Amino acid sequence: MTTGGDLDDQLIVQQTLQGNTELFRFLVQRHEKAVFGMGMSFFRNREDAADFTQEVFLKAYRSLPQFQGKARFSTWLYKIAYNTGINGVNRRKEYQSLAEGQEIPDFDDPEKQALMTASREAVKKAVADLPERYRICVDLFFFYDRSYQEIEAVTGFPVNTIKSHVFRAKKMLQEQLGQFTEGGI
Repeated sequence: MTTGGDLDDQLIVQQTLQGNTELFRFLVQRHEKAVFGMGMSFFRNREDAADFTQEVFLKAYRSLPQFQGKARFSTWLYKIAYNTGINGVNRRKEYQSLAEGQEIPDFDDPEKQALMTASREAVKKAVADLPERYRICVDLFFFYDRSYQEIEAVTGFPVNTIKSHVFRAKKMLQEQLGQFTEGGI
């Protein structure tokens, strides 16, 4: 199924390839927050994530003629971002989940804020304790709202493996976070 944003992306890609290169900035504007978020999950600091984002869009622009439109532009872009991030992580040997980089909303009720902070810390620890291959699938599935097929296109893992990783990760998180479910804290 193609959404309006996907169609717009396809049109922008076509027009960029036909010489209207200024339009590429609309793709950057539309997807930079997600790419930057992926950069934060890989590198854990804004400076490296900003460099990562710039590198990903530069690679995407240079590779635009290879974009065939068989997948959504965002899926193609995330594959470039994922591969760029994995290469950077392999050099640094670290990967942090997106769950670690998101901010906690500010509540007026101190008790609610304390509970949210405690829950957040428990989730961060639980997600950080997942095996790397599970964390990557969980991030793309839950934080980037990617389908199994899109995760397959990004990571190269078979769909059944991704489903298994997400299922196992959810089970592990459920076990680790049982105290925060009904009847818990």
